[in-house]
Amino acid sequence: MSTIGIVLIVILVVVVLIVGFVAGIYNSLVRLDERVNEAWSDITVQMKYRADLIPNVVETVKGYAKHEKETFQMVTEARTAAMGAKTVKQAAEAEKEMQGALGRLFAIAEAYPELKANENFVKLQSQLQDVEDKIQAARRFYNAGAKDLNTKIKTFPTNIVNKIVGHFKKREYFEVEESEKAKIEKAPEVKF
Repeated sequence: MSTIGIVLIVILVVVVLIVGFVAGIYNSLVRLDERVNEAWSDITVQMKYRADLIPNVVETVKGYAKHEKETFQMVTEARTAAMGAKTVKQAAEAEKEMQGALGRLFAIAEAYPELKANENFVKLQSQLQDVEDKIQAARRFYNAGAKDLNTKIKTFPTNIVNKIVGHFKKREYFEVEESEKAKIEKAPEVKF
């Protein structure tokens, strides 16, 4: 075998290794991107389920508290905003509105003992709590996937490969507003 043949084989092997390396990096980015997409889909599915439950809760409360039209309107608007959210930021803002509206709705329910004892209301309230727990879990899964993807995009040599062949963008985190973080981080005060 001639020297030129050996050089060509070496070049071919190096090219194959480089292509394999780039393909491996690209495929890992695709997997992470799909994981984040799946997590976002989980969030939207749970939010849709919650949005479908809300009219039932509102109707149940309306039967007992007919004069609370402002609160019912607020819940309806928050539901509409949550269903119309297309980005992570819009969804986070809609979530804040939804939490406030539902908080007011359940505060009204506290004033009506017969409503709190209503079997349908108790069941709906339990279902909403279950959905809220699932939404929180889906947010954590989404944020973990976004962190992994964002980290991978920023690290060497993936950042170079992404610039050459990729179209992968940094993902926003689904974060709680700063005022809500302060409530979470502050430990409860206990006095005897």
